[in-house]
Amino acid sequence: MSEVWSGERHLEAGELHTRIARVAAGLENLGVGAGDGVAIYLRNDFPFFEASGAAGALGAYAVAVNWHYTVEEARYLFEDSGAKVVVIHADLLAPIRSAIPSGVHILVVPVPPEIQAAYGLPDELCRAPEGTTDYNLWRDSFAPRTAAPLPAPSAIIYTSGTTGRPKGVKRAALPEDQAAAVGRMLAQSYGFTDYLDPASGKSTSEIVTAVVGPIYHSAPNAHANFAFRNGANVILTPRFDAEDLLRLIHTRRLTHLNMVPIMFNRLLKLPKEVRDRYDTSSLRFVAHAAAPVSPPIKRAMIEWWGPVINEYYGSTEMGNVTFCTSEEWLAHPGTVGRLMPDAMVRVVDADGNDAPAGTPGEVIGRQPGMGEFTYQNDPAKRRAMEKQGLITPGDIGYFDKDGFLYLCDRANDMIISGGVNIYPAEIEAELHKMPEVADCAVFGIPDDDFGEAICAVVQPQPGTAPSEADVKAYLRQHVAGYKVPKRVEFAADLPREDSGKIFKRKLRTPYWEGTGRSI
Repeated sequence: MSEVWSGERHLEAGELHTRIARVAAGLENLGVGAGDGVAIYLRNDFPFFEASGAAGALGAYAVAVNWHYTVEEARYLFEDSGAKVVVIHADLLAPIRSAIPSGVHILVVPVPPEIQAAYGLPDELCRAPEGTTDYNLWRDSFAPRTAAPLPAPSAIIYTSGTTGRPKGVKRAALPEDQAAAVGRMLAQSYGFTDYLDPASGKSTSEIVTAVVGPIYHSAPNAHANFAFRNGANVILTPRFDAEDLLRLIHTRRLTHLNMVPIMFNRLLKLPKEVRDRYDTSSLRFVAHAAAPVSPPIKRAMIEWWGPVINEYYGSTEMGNVTFCTSEEWLAHPGTVGRLMPDAMVRVVDADGNDAPAGTPGEVIGRQPGMGEFTYQNDPAKRRAMEKQGLITPGDIGYFDKDGFLYLCDRANDMIISGGVNIYPAEIEAELHKMPEVADCAVFGIPDDDFGEAICAVVQPQPGTAPSEADVKAYLRQHVAGYKVPKRVEFAADLPREDSGKIFKRKLRTPYWEGTGRSI
């Protein structure tokens, strides 16, 4: 029987399902029904599974909320989603309480010891404040709901909002055949295909996985729920720490992981003597997605962990559409893979024609099993995503002659300087190779002569102090002269989502404010 762990606490599958049934009864008592929203403002904790599963049993939407939001951002999401209930960790309530609309029920989850320790929280912030409803006591006051569960819609996942307001991706419950297709897609993405019984869909050998990203993000959310439903043992981590993950692999003999590239960067920056302390040979399948990976970083991870590193590409709206093993990537460095079963992907030019192999264009695609989606309260944006019956995630890429897809950059990030298209990801990949660079972001800034010029913001490695001249001199050795940034800035840290995506909009905005031009 599968289990879910968090710190020293654990729940067997049966106990977790009983809790889900109790929460479903409680939510129904609060008036939650089919089509309603239940906002989940939590770190990685058992109640995330409980509230999500309970909402689904009622035909309601679980609304996963990024708990880093400001008051304004949280207010927008609560109002946009129309949530009837907010389930929130105790310490997160006070900063955004004014953002919760009047009449919305608030259920306060006491902060468990492992999360308290990970974030250094004082005891007084970890208890439900006086006058609020303690989620645990509330849940346990209800007998489990015994009525048959309704078909569960997807969670409403709000995209990261790196280029504007987050958009809530909403899908109704899928028919059985489409749900099975999504299951096959996720099984390949997360490495469960070889370990599932085709008849029951359950694991045929022990899978032990850890959720190392925040469950409010699309991929960790899908990974966590899929792993639990399919019989894996799931370990929740309160936050990502590179050495803590190595310790977990070593002590708990993890077999599967779903990661983002920034985690690889942090693992590889650990001193070799630290990395060598831990045995990672239990790993059978490590998937990554969500952000570009530097080829030297990926190659180093394959050399360290072996050919267990796999990559998939997709989006919340489109589904996962390509897949790539370590062996395929080593033969085609930089690719994000070939088409997954049933997936449709095209690379098109400005006129909507298929671009020849090796020629960049806009990537459009779809995983048909994902079913139709809408954007909560924004049909115009949904229509704008549709191109020739496929979905545009906003990426520029190309196919090689063997059918492997490569991504150049985000369409919104592309710099047009003097009429020439420049892809920041190419420059960033070279900067990541510079020993003094810990992280970087490249983007366009206004330029009177060329329309846009290249700007790079560099986060130096601790103990180093590269100059603008150093950065430019390094890049001149590796990229064409017109790709060398006109301006180089330095920052102690870069604004980054937990998904691994850098908030380039926050970096670009100061340069474009007052110009009257779009960014």
